[in-house]
Amino acid sequence: MASYWDENKHNNIAAALSWQAAQQPDTIAIHFPEGGFLRPLKYSQRSYQELNELSNCYARGLLEYGIEAGTRTALMLTPGLDFIAMFFAMFKAGVVPVLIDPGIGIKPLKRCLEEAAPRAFIGITKAQLARKLLGWAKPSCRQFITAGPTLGLGGINLKTLQQLGSRSSGEVLHLPSSEDMAAILFTSGSTGLPKGVVYRHRHFSAQVEMLKNAFDISPGEVGLPTFPPFALFDPALGMTTVVPRMDPTRPAKANPALLVRAIEEFQVNNIFGSPALLNTLSRYVVDKGIQLKSVHRVISAGAAVPIRVIRRMQKALPTDADIHTPYGATECLPVCSISGRQITPELQDQSTSGGGICVGFPVAPNRIKVIAITDRVIEELTDAVEMENGKAGEIIVSGPSCTDSYWKREEQTALAKIKAADGCTWHRMGDAGSLDENGRLWYYGRVAHRLETDKEVLFADRCEAVFNPHPELLRSALVGVGERGAQIPILCIELKGRLSRTAKKQVRSDLMNTAQAHGLTKSIKKFLFHSGFPVDIRHNSKINREQLAVWAAKKLQV
Repeated sequence: MASYWDENKHNNIAAALSWQAAQQPDTIAIHFPEGGFLRPLKYSQRSYQELNELSNCYARGLLEYGIEAGTRTALMLTPGLDFIAMFFAMFKAGVVPVLIDPGIGIKPLKRCLEEAAPRAFIGITKAQLARKLLGWAKPSCRQFITAGPTLGLGGINLKTLQQLGSRSSGEVLHLPSSEDMAAILFTSGSTGLPKGVVYRHRHFSAQVEMLKNAFDISPGEVGLPTFPPFALFDPALGMTTVVPRMDPTRPAKANPALLVRAIEEFQVNNIFGSPALLNTLSRYVVDKGIQLKSVHRVISAGAAVPIRVIRRMQKALPTDADIHTPYGATECLPVCSISGRQITPELQDQSTSGGGICVGFPVAPNRIKVIAITDRVIEELTDAVEMENGKAGEIIVSGPSCTDSYWKREEQTALAKIKAADGCTWHRMGDAGSLDENGRLWYYGRVAHRLETDKEVLFADRCEAVFNPHPELLRSALVGVGERGAQIPILCIELKGRLSRTAKKQVRSDLMNTAQAHGLTKSIKKFLFHSGFPVDIRHNSKINREQLAVWAAKKLQV
């Protein structure tokens, strides 16, 4: 059976849900846990026909309530049936979802909502309460829909919305142009304040097609997406979604036993998770001797996945299964991808010798270049200096899923986007790396995290890969103390477990010897032990090096 709707006829990916409902009406679209975390785990399910009908009902309700096409609307529902049904309902009605990570902090969240200026707010009771008490989007918001009791906070609840939608029947499908704004997705702000990425309808259509082709996804597969936004791709691809019982803002703390239960109960084929979640899950299944026999594909993104985590996870999978680690960003996804099988001993050795982290070949039809690093605006592609293969520079990408602007951030848009003579937009990833002679991309770290000593430029992830194979290290983070151009490189170390003072001394000695054994890391002579690195809220995997640099500077002053 075909797995894709005709994007040339319908730019709106909500058409995919209607198409799947027509093609496989009785196939289960979603399994979702009922009740809260304190109740016994019980799953319910809805077929594609039922999910599509609920989504249509919500879409009719939105229009009846006065939330019209083009209305920017904050969406803060917990992962599950209502989240997926409402997201597709908003697309069906032409409403523009505004998605913001709830864990970014109160002040950044308030600022994001002020920037997005949504006219409507759809959220759980807790989110509506916070909106009221903290003044989120107060100047702009006029309509409110609550999943749960409204508590006198204004607006209506989902039950009332369904009643409004039940006044009429039939499919709802807004027919936008490919250039119309479809959604505003805020970045996690791991290297600064979160920015609202403007997604046009063509971007979502391209993403679905690229993911399907890159990972050979077929309808009828069962997916466990532990990062909620990725659950939205499953219905468009004809997959059955299994919603895990976990806090999506704390993937590293997910209960692996509950994940395994869901995988085994529903015969999950595809797992999507952050490196932090994969680390937790792989440790559990290997320690317990569990084989995940139904799984044939694992996709992990959000940060570089340590090779030891990939190898550990492979032990619990069938021999024909593989682990894919796509590289990308909210602004452009996917960019590249590499699988565990493609990471040969030679590539591994190159990485641990300072060659960077291989993130694979571009996902078709993306184009990738590496240009000379500059902190200035590059207006035209002809103004950029393209680097030779093997030479470090900033990674830029152009492709159908590459977005072209940030919402209300003209300065940041100018810094991140480059126009080409053929009319295409190139996105500056903000990452350093190089291309090899085979066309593979090697990732070195964030451009903003580069260290400039009085003699050389060091890239964080490239250097850390040299030290991370040490058996006592969970991970490391290279930070600089001092002014750029005269920075002192310091390697912060997070251990796997507690060690005695003598053992720590030995680890420090080992790392010093490792540093001196490689020309790339000879200037790294200071090592600091840290109890637990600060990480991003979205994937719990990206290290907050800015915080670590402040901590390291204070440590050196003591």
